[in-house]
Amino acid sequence: MAGNQRLELHIHGRVQGVAFRWYARGTARALGLTGWVRNQPDGSVKLVAEGPPEALDALLRWAGRGPDRARVDKVEEFRGEPSGTMTSFEITG
Repeated sequence: MAGNQRLELHIHGRVQGVAFRWYARGTARALGLTGWVRNQPDGSVKLVAEGPPEALDALLRWAGRGPDRARVDKVEEFRGEPSGTMTSFEITG
């Protein structure tokens, strides 16, 4: 998987109780990405995705908006080397 990257997002705002994880999973799968998304105890959402940089950029753009009922106030973004161990994109919590 040459050229793949890892993207970690910490998404703040009204992002729980608005189907954010469900839409994130659908968007990531449509983009051909692997990884996971989960709610955090502080009310934020954490998302980790791996795949081609262009697809990760598209997911980042989507995460800055989220689904219709969400209100995204801030997205913290971290990039790195992919683990290559994930085979699908799932909701994990």
